[in-house]
Amino acid sequence: MLTSALWGLIQGLTEFLPVSSSGHLILVAALLGIDEPGLATTTVLHLGTLLAIGAYYWSDVRSLAVEPLAPHNRRLWLVLAIGTIPAAIAGFTLGDPIEIIFEEPWIVAVMLMVTGLVLALGVLLPRGERALPDVGWGDALVVGFSQAFALIPGISRAGMTITAGMAQGFSRVEAARYAFLLGLPAIGGAGLINLYRLVDSGSFEASVLVGVVTSAVSGWFAISFLVRLLKARTMAPFAIYCVVGGLVSYLLF
Repeated sequence: MLTSALWGLIQGLTEFLPVSSSGHLILVAALLGIDEPGLATTTVLHLGTLLAIGAYYWSDVRSLAVEPLAPHNRRLWLVLAIGTIPAAIAGFTLGDPIEIIFEEPWIVAVMLMVTGLVLALGVLLPRGERALPDVGWGDALVVGFSQAFALIPGISRAGMTITAGMAQGFSRVEAARYAFLLGLPAIGGAGLINLYRLVDSGSFEASVLVGVVTSAVSGWFAISFLVRLLKARTMAPFAIYCVVGGLVSYLLF
């Protein structure tokens, strides 16, 4: 149970901070000499982060659910659906290769350094002013493809999608808002499918629920911290962390 809580804490904090949750699950396990959670269990832990997104962006989620046919919500539903397509296709077609990467910490370390370089490039982008209502289908595809790339362990979904949004001219806070809302269908769909697979195979353990709850609570605090940070600062500290952390991990593993 303590192990599940540890995985949930790591998942919740690193899913929304741009440092790769899947990468940290693998590298921490390798550092401690214990088995990391498999791809299916990791995806189920994402259900906790789904709850965190829903709680933090409750006004957006409630509006989408209660007034789905309102003009602004129809548009938001559309760009969320378009942005989800690349990751959905990649997830269904590249499951086995991604599973292999879970067994190779050194690859994860390299991908973490790639995340750091992407974040560093994001720091150089001019400050945008576009907001969530401005998201078009082209923006959705750009951010959606960046989300698909983040299926690789070590590549941060938050880092990739927020940086992609900033590259499209969105403010840092609004880029994060769209990036996290975009995670709702992707995280929810994959999490529920893998939860069913674990239960159906008889490999589901009740302790996983502890990880889900821990992930939800820590995830909410991570979102809150990152949004406050983005209002005043860039993601430069995370870029440095990913490059240095990835390099150290590569030398260790």
